[in-house]
Amino acid sequence: MRRKILPVLIAAHLAATPLATPIALAQDHRLDDPNLWRLCSGARAIPPFPYRMEKPADLGDDEIAIEADNVDVELREKTLFEGDVELRRLDQWVGTPRLEYDHVNESWLAEQGLRYQDDALRFTAERGEGEPERERHRLVGTRYQLIGLRGNGRAREARLDHGLGWLHDATFTTCDPEGPQWSLEAKRIRVDSEKGFGTAWGAKVRLGSVPVFYLPYIVFPIDDTRRSGFLYPTLGLSGRSGFELEVPYYLNLAPNYDATITPHLMTERGVKLNVEGRYLFPNHRGLLEGGFLPSDAKADRDRGDLHFEHFSRLSANWQATANANLVSDDRFFEDFGESVNRAATRLLASDLSFRGHGENWQTELAIEDWDLVDPLVGSEAEPFRHLPRLSFEWERPLFAGLDAGLRSEFISFDHDALPAGERIDLRPYIAAPLQGLAWFVRPQIAYRYTAYDLDPELAVDGDRRVDRGLPIYSLDSGLFFERQTRLFSRDWLQTLEPRLYYLRAPFRDQSDLPVFDARELTFSFAQLFRDNSFSGADRQINANQATMAVTTRFLDPDSGREYFSLGLGQARLLESPRVGLPGTPIGDRDETPLVAEFDLRIDDRWTLGTTQHWDTDRGRSDLAVVRGQYQFRNAGVANVSYRFRRDELEQTDVSLVYPLNDQWRLIGRWNYSIRDDATVEALGGFEWDSCCLGVRLFVRNFVTNREGDKSNQIYLELELKGLASAGRDTRSLLERAILGYRR
Repeated sequence: MRRKILPVLIAAHLAATPLATPIALAQDHRLDDPNLWRLCSGARAIPPFPYRMEKPADLGDDEIAIEADNVDVELREKTLFEGDVELRRLDQWVGTPRLEYDHVNESWLAEQGLRYQDDALRFTAERGEGEPERERHRLVGTRYQLIGLRGNGRAREARLDHGLGWLHDATFTTCDPEGPQWSLEAKRIRVDSEKGFGTAWGAKVRLGSVPVFYLPYIVFPIDDTRRSGFLYPTLGLSGRSGFELEVPYYLNLAPNYDATITPHLMTERGVKLNVEGRYLFPNHRGLLEGGFLPSDAKADRDRGDLHFEHFSRLSANWQATANANLVSDDRFFEDFGESVNRAATRLLASDLSFRGHGENWQTELAIEDWDLVDPLVGSEAEPFRHLPRLSFEWERPLFAGLDAGLRSEFISFDHDALPAGERIDLRPYIAAPLQGLAWFVRPQIAYRYTAYDLDPELAVDGDRRVDRGLPIYSLDSGLFFERQTRLFSRDWLQTLEPRLYYLRAPFRDQSDLPVFDARELTFSFAQLFRDNSFSGADRQINANQATMAVTTRFLDPDSGREYFSLGLGQARLLESPRVGLPGTPIGDRDETPLVAEFDLRIDDRWTLGTTQHWDTDRGRSDLAVVRGQYQFRNAGVANVSYRFRRDELEQTDVSLVYPLNDQWRLIGRWNYSIRDDATVEALGGFEWDSCCLGVRLFVRNFVTNREGDKSNQIYLELELKGLASAGRDTRSLLERAILGYRR
C-alpha cells in the first residue's frame, strides 16, 4: 500500500539551481531553428521519466508531498521512505528507491540514487543529501539533460549553499550523448542565481578528445540578463591587412543603454579601436558606432569611420530620424570593406528629418548631405546638399468619384564648389479612379509648376528667377481575364492581363533651368508606366506616347502559387523626346525598347528567368539578364546568371553549394567580367556540418577598388552549435554571395 505524508519540509529547489548552469551555456538565438540540428539523432542522455507533472490539488506552493510504498516511523528521530518514493513540489519531481529524513538535524539522505525533473531540466545522481533549513544540498555523480534546449553533461559533485551553486569536474555539450564531437569541461563552476552569472575555473573546450582552447578563468551568463564581459573573438587573414584579431568587450551600462568596445588588430596596419553604443527609451532609440586607426602603416595616415542613427516618436502623428555617416578618406571602404559592393560605395548619405502624417496628408522636413568617397571623381560631382528639403502631399475624395491631390516640394540647394539656389515644385492633380472585379480605368489631369531662385552665377540674362509649367495628362487602364486550362498533365489557372497607358505632356524648353538633382532613371518594365524618365524636378519630359503591355500567368488553382509568368511591354512615341540633360544626346526614336520579363518554376527545384530590353529600331539587345537556379536536397543550391547592359557591363556569375553527403558541402562562386576580361569575385572552399559542430573554410579573391586591384582573404569558422563560433563570421558573406544559401 502506498503511503502519503503531507507536508515534509524538504527544500523546494533541492539541487536544481546548480545544474541550471548548462542552460546558460546553451543559449543561442537560433536554438529553435530545426535546420540547426537537422543532423542530430535526437537521442537524449537521460530519457524522460514515467511520472505525472501535475501538482496535487491539495498541495500548497510552499509545501512538499512525499509518496512511498512503505514508510518506517519506528525511529523517533528519523522517517524512512522506501519502495517507489516520489517527492513533488510545484513542477519539480524527485524519484528514489529510498529516502531518509532526519527530524533532529532537519536533513535528508538518498544513497541508492535519485532522479529529478522539472520544466527545464532532467538529471540523475548516485546519491544526494541536504539540509533544507540551511539551504545546503549536495549531489554526487550527476548526469543532466536539458529539456527545452539541446544540451547534456555531467558533474562529479553538485552543491547548493545559500543560493550559490557549485559544480565540480563538470561538462557540457549540445552533441548527442554517444561520442560528443565537442564538449566544455571545467574543474570548478560557481553559479550565482541571484546575480545571473557563473564563474568557471580551469575551463577547456575539446574537439572529440583533443583540447583546443583553455581558459583558466571565465565569467558567463546563466540567464538573459545582460552584463559586462568579453565576447568571443574573431580571427581572420587578409591580403590587405594581414592577420586580424578582434576581441570585443561588452559594457552593460544600464538597462536601456550599452556599449561594445572592440580592439581590432591588423598586423600590416596597426590596431583599430571600434566602439558601438546603443540606447533605448520609450519613444527613442539609437545607435552610434565607429572606429579609429591611428597611423595606418600602409596608408601612413589616421583612418576612421562614424555612423549614427536615431529614431524618435514625437507623437502619434510625428516622428524624427537622424542618420549620419562619415569616413576619414575616400579609400576607406576599399581598404576595410568586406564586399565588392561596399568597396564600390561612391556616396555616403546623412540626413536629419521630421515626418508627419494625418488622414489625408503627409509631410517631411529634412536636411540632407552627401559625402563623395570616390577617389577618381572630383568634388564637383558631389550631389547638392538640401538645406533644407520640405515636402507635402495631400489627397482626398471630392465628389462623383473624383479625387483631388497635391504633391509639393521645396529645396534649398547648397554646394562647396558650385553655385546653387532654391527650387519649389508644385503638382496639383485631379483623378477619377474607376475599377471593377476585372478592370480598372484611372484618368488623371495634373499641372506641374517648378520655379527657381538662383545664385547670381546661374542667372539667365540677369534674371535669377526662372520657372517652368506644363500640364500632364495620363490614362492608365487594364483588364483581368482568367480561365481553367490543362497543360503538361496538370490543371492550371491562367490569367491574361492587358494594360494600356497613355501619357501626354507638351514640350517646354528647359535648357535654361539648372540641374541640381536630375538623373535619368534606369529603364525598366515599371518605367513604361511612369510620367517622367528623370528623377528630381529639374527636368520633365515631353510626351505623347501610348504604352501597350500584356502579362500572362499560370497559377496552381489550389495553392495560388505562380509557376509561369510572361510580361511584354513597349511604348509607342507619337512625339520624339526633346528634353535631356546637358552633354547627353537625345535619341531620335519613335518607340522604346521592347521589354520582356519571363519567369518559370519548373518544379520545386528548378527556376529560370530572364529580362530583355530589345531595341526594335536597331535590332539589338540593350539589356539582357538570364538567371537559373537549382536547389539540391540537403540545403544545396546552384545559380547561373548572365548580365549585359550595353556600353556598361557584361558579366557571368556562377555560384554553388553542393552537398557531397549529409555533412560535407562544397562552396564556390565565380563572378567574371567579360568586358574587362577579369574576375570580379571568386571564392571556394567547403563546409563540414555535423550534429553539433560546424567547420567552414574558404579562400576569397575580389576586386577592392576602381583601379581593379584585388585582395585575397582566408575565412575559417568553427561553430560549436549552442555555445559559440570562433573565427570570422561567414554567414552574412555567403548569404550575399550565393543566392539561396542557408544553414
